[in-house]
Amino acid sequence: MKNLCAFTISFLLLKFSFILCSLTDPSCFWRIQNNEDNDGDFRRDCGFVLLIHDEPIDEISNSYLIDFRIPERRYEFFLVMFFATDEINRNPYLLPNMSLIFSLITGMCEDTFGFLEKEYSPQNNSWHLINYYCGIQTSCDVELTGPLWTTSSKLTINSRIPKVFFGPFNPNLSDHDQFPYVYQVATKDTCLLHAMASLMLHFRWTWIGLVISDDDQGIQFLSDLREEMKRHGICLAFVNMIPGTMQIYMTRAKIYDKQIMASSAKVVMIYGEMNSTLEVSFRRWAYLGAQRIWITTSQWDVITNKKDFSLDFFHGTVTFAHHNNDIAKFSNFVQIINTSIYPIDISQTMQKWNYFNCSIFKNSNSKMDHFILNNTEEWLALHKFNMALSEEGYNLYNAVYAVAYTYHELVLQQVDSQQMEKPKGIFNDCQEVASLLKTRVFTNPVGELVNMNHRENQCAEYDIFNIWNFPQGLGIKVKIGSYFPCLSQSQQLHISEDLEWSTGGTSVPTSMCSETCTAGFRKTHQQQTADCCFDCAHCAENEVSNETADMEQCVRCPDDKYANVQQTHCLQRAISFLAYEDPLGMALGCMALCFSALTVLVLFTFVKYKDTPIVKANNCILSYILLIFLIMCFLCSLLFIGHPNQATCLLQQTTFGIFFTGAISTVLAKTITVVMAFKLTTPGRRMRGMLVTGAPRLVILICTLIQLVFCGIWLVISPPFIDRDIQSEHGKTIIICNKGSVIAFHFVLGYLGSLALGSFTVAFLARNLPDRFNEAKFLTFSMLVFCSVWITFLPVYHSTRGKIMVVVEVFSILASSAGLLGCIFVPKCYVILVRPDSNFLQKYKAKFRY
Repeated sequence: MKNLCAFTISFLLLKFSFILCSLTDPSCFWRIQNNEDNDGDFRRDCGFVLLIHDEPIDEISNSYLIDFRIPERRYEFFLVMFFATDEINRNPYLLPNMSLIFSLITGMCEDTFGFLEKEYSPQNNSWHLINYYCGIQTSCDVELTGPLWTTSSKLTINSRIPKVFFGPFNPNLSDHDQFPYVYQVATKDTCLLHAMASLMLHFRWTWIGLVISDDDQGIQFLSDLREEMKRHGICLAFVNMIPGTMQIYMTRAKIYDKQIMASSAKVVMIYGEMNSTLEVSFRRWAYLGAQRIWITTSQWDVITNKKDFSLDFFHGTVTFAHHNNDIAKFSNFVQIINTSIYPIDISQTMQKWNYFNCSIFKNSNSKMDHFILNNTEEWLALHKFNMALSEEGYNLYNAVYAVAYTYHELVLQQVDSQQMEKPKGIFNDCQEVASLLKTRVFTNPVGELVNMNHRENQCAEYDIFNIWNFPQGLGIKVKIGSYFPCLSQSQQLHISEDLEWSTGGTSVPTSMCSETCTAGFRKTHQQQTADCCFDCAHCAENEVSNETADMEQCVRCPDDKYANVQQTHCLQRAISFLAYEDPLGMALGCMALCFSALTVLVLFTFVKYKDTPIVKANNCILSYILLIFLIMCFLCSLLFIGHPNQATCLLQQTTFGIFFTGAISTVLAKTITVVMAFKLTTPGRRMRGMLVTGAPRLVILICTLIQLVFCGIWLVISPPFIDRDIQSEHGKTIIICNKGSVIAFHFVLGYLGSLALGSFTVAFLARNLPDRFNEAKFLTFSMLVFCSVWITFLPVYHSTRGKIMVVVEVFSILASSAGLLGCIFVPKCYVILVRPDSNFLQKYKAKFRY
């Protein structure tokens, strides 16, 4: 009983410590939980040695099982080695009458730690244990290592044995001075950054986090990424440079955790080596629930191995892998493989690896929303999948063939040189083996050209995968698109149209610093922030932003269009002008015609009653001239109405100026005639002769010629032209006649004003002269009306725009002309037509007949 109580107390204390640790130090809790992971990926490098026997391999009939476990993530390498060597041995044109076999480099692939190499021999279907490092190496056999470059670099120290690295391309291994016997079969990532940036632009991910290893490769990646992002308008929210030393990392781990958990960036890029502190960080954040979209390379298609299940896309990973041709025979090999004939117990790990490295058929109708949590394996079993060979597996496949072609060439050289004293297939000159391996150029069975001396492909295509996580560490790689760098920019990125995320939906998560500026707004950048952080401001008047989002500058609409209320589109402007169909145009046109007709009637009346005293007393010739000019003034207003053209624009102001000058100069001549007739009480022969011969009529000719010269100069220097007014009325383009030279227009008006002022002054002085038919008062009043109209015209004209300006000018023409007609001729017509009894001489007779 005492033992039971002690055990219970100890257990409770241990449990309390465990809970306290998880609350106070998440990293401690994470390390404990991480021990539950069963994939063994923290040491997942594999090493193989390829050898040849001078005899063919017979059909394997039995097996011998060695008790060691292959982790799921390394199981692929064994399948590739089994398949590639079997395919080569069945090829009668490659290493004929010989056998390609492989052995394991000690401690790299299995979970046990030993110093013995296990060699698979097809002769007796058994694995030999040989002392690889302690024995004497008599043959220079090529080694295949990967996928971590650090392991390969360590094995290369003080070793002249050629090695082929089948992991991702690493620039460090390209230094042939440091690693003269290491060759890479992977393709260099020349377009990876552009492919990633294109994907981000496609999904509008402009606020990105970055996690890289703190080494030369990570720093170079950061430098190149900044340039690529700057070209595409993508910003870095944070940069976590993870140190390679675990001790240093653990001192900064909480800082990294806080930075990534507090950032608003929902998309994070990871670049660096697996089996490093970078992988520790990735697993740590996965445990802490960092709901992010992870964008990385193919070597990071790992599972977080969390026991709780979530189909949230933010727990998924988007990976970029070099496009490799499908090896159909390998898929068949895996599907029909009989694990009983291979000398390793791999049946337990096969299913998990298969499901993780499979991709859904393109025409699959399966939906993730039908997934049942408690029946993971049952759900997977109900669906068909395509076997997808990983990038490292494909590189390993090419590496085996590269070595096979190298051995084939070496054997041919032995035969040609008749070196029969050496056993066939034994190569002692490592320099010769390395030289031939480096220069191998061959076409693999799936049609891809492999050049071991040039692994930089400017047109390297990429496949884009999304990792769907399942319970118990299972997962599926789903191909969501491709990238073709050598196509036109619009065709480089291809994303599946029926794309379905791991959540079962099609909505794409967003990762932006600021909310998108919708149409009708433009971006205004905030001070001391990244370019991706901005505010949104309305577009200016008549400017639009019709793009989907985030326009730097609004676009001004063309002159013939205007912005709608939302400022998202430019609408076609309606053409407008002072037309006869408009109420104003119709009213002004009718007024002009009516006044013209009325003036014609007055002229007809004066001609008919030309012998009456009132007509003869007021110089009938000048009256006729004045009435003709008034008719022209009324009719010239019609030039302002209707659709303007070049002819009407040239005639509008010139006819207005000339006809009004003629009318005002005629009034001035009439006024001068009155003054000369009444002020010269004792005129001499010379003055009487001037009056008799009609010398005042020269005033009309001289004043009109002066105005004609002014108008000619105006037409030569800056003539009027057709113009479009888009400011006066919203949504309308008003067709008007631009006066060309505003100075010339006001000069014409000023000349008219000076004539009117002169006529007014002379008429005012002669207003009280005695005569029954003295019209000086009427002339004075007419000039007063004329000056009032045009003085009022100037401020009103300049305060209006568009059609209203034309209306004001036409109305002023009609009003001033009507003022002259009404003030001068209406009283005389009244006397002639209504009061004919007043139209005779009473007390005074006309002193002069003129």
